[in-house]
Amino acid sequence: MTDISAIKDKAKKMWSTFAPFENVTGLAAPELVKFSGLKKGDKVLDVACGTGVVAITAARLGATVCGSDITPELIKRAKENAEISKYNIDFKVADVEELPYDDNSFDIVLSQFGHMFAPRPEVAISEMLRVLKPKGIVAFSTWPPELLTGRLFVLTSKYGPPMPKDISPPVAWGEVEIIKERLGDNVKNITFHRAEYGNPALSPSHMRLLIETYIGPVAATVKQLEADPKTLSQFREEMDKLLGEYFQNNAVIQSYLMTRAVKI
Repeated sequence: MTDISAIKDKAKKMWSTFAPFENVTGLAAPELVKFSGLKKGDKVLDVACGTGVVAITAARLGATVCGSDITPELIKRAKENAEISKYNIDFKVADVEELPYDDNSFDIVLSQFGHMFAPRPEVAISEMLRVLKPKGIVAFSTWPPELLTGRLFVLTSKYGPPMPKDISPPVAWGEVEIIKERLGDNVKNITFHRAEYGNPALSPSHMRLLIETYIGPVAATVKQLEADPKTLSQFREEMDKLLGEYFQNNAVIQSYLMTRAVKI
């Protein structure tokens, strides 16, 4: 049986360096907020909020916003971003599998590339729906396995430590049929939409250097391979090749999936 607590402790450390990517993920935030149908005055929760890019985008439109994330360093940065932006947002360090909010508290629950990393997807979505009001909206963005980020995770797992067999891979949240199954009979009117944004980069190798510095799973794999320069070089070559498939006009194009549903 996998030690869930150990996985979560590892995740906190692994994602603590993510903050420099906020200007990139910030490009996708308005798309998710718009897709959710958020209105002024809505009470909104941004789950696994990272540095708060979705929460701040929602607050700008007049929502009352809370944000939660398991990684203290990211919540610290989210609070700084809210202060700089002059928005009053209630950010808390919290686990998506154990949200510190009452039942039926929010009009909208959002998650951008966040809840998908919870080790127990059924627990994560159950908690997100628990705190959502009846007829409320749950909306989230995820990485499909066949696109860049999904393929990058597969490549990283090829060189890094294997994922426990009883833990679902995060990119399963990018598969439409699996999403429908996980949402189950708790929701209606499920809608999907594909979107994309560009990560500015002078070359695929420039993008790879950013990823291996700040994206936790990749950084951990690079560190593990430092004692084996030949294998590390192979890993980097494969990353450059993969990123090159999505490189155009000084940007690496990231496509992703958005899901929206109404709680019954």
